[in-house]
Amino acid sequence: MTAIAVISALLMLVGIVGIVVPVLPGLFFVWLGVLLWSVSETSATGWAVLSAVTVVGAAGIVLQYLIPGQRMRAAGVKTSTMVAGVVVAILCGIAVPVVGAVVGFPLGIYAVQRVRRHEHQAAWRSTVSALRAIGLNILIELATALVIVAIWVAALTWWT
Repeated sequence: MTAIAVISALLMLVGIVGIVVPVLPGLFFVWLGVLLWSVSETSATGWAVLSAVTVVGAAGIVLQYLIPGQRMRAAGVKTSTMVAGVVVAILCGIAVPVVGAVVGFPLGIYAVQRVRRHEHQAAWRSTVSALRAIGLNILIELATALVIVAIWVAALTWWT
C-alpha cells in the first residue's frame, strides 16, 4: 500500500467519523480520499473509480434530501422549523460545549412546533419525526460512504 493510499484511507476514515459525529462534511472527505488516490494513480482504473464514486456520491446526496424531506413535510415540519432547530443548536452548543448542540436541536424544533401547533402532543410528534428524518439522513450518508469505500477497496485490491 502506497503512502497516498494510506492518506486516502485516513481521509475516508475521518469522513466516516464525520458522518457519525456530524462535525465534518463526511461524504466530501470520503470522496476527497478517492480523488487523491485517483489523481496519484494516473490510470484508467483510477479515473473509472473516481467516476463511479462520484455518481454514487451524487445519488446519495440526492437521496439524503429527497427521502427525509418528504417524511418531514408529511409530518408537518417545515424547513423554517429545521433552520430554527439548527440556530438553537448552535447557540446551545456555544453555551454548553459538547452536549449543547445535541440538546439544542430538538429543543429548537419542539419550541417552534409548540408555538405553531399550540399543543404538546402535536409538537412532540413533529419533533420525533424530525429526529427520525435526521437519523435516516445520517444512515443514507453512511451507506453512501461505505459503498464508496467498498468500490475504492475493490479497485485497490483487484485492479491495481
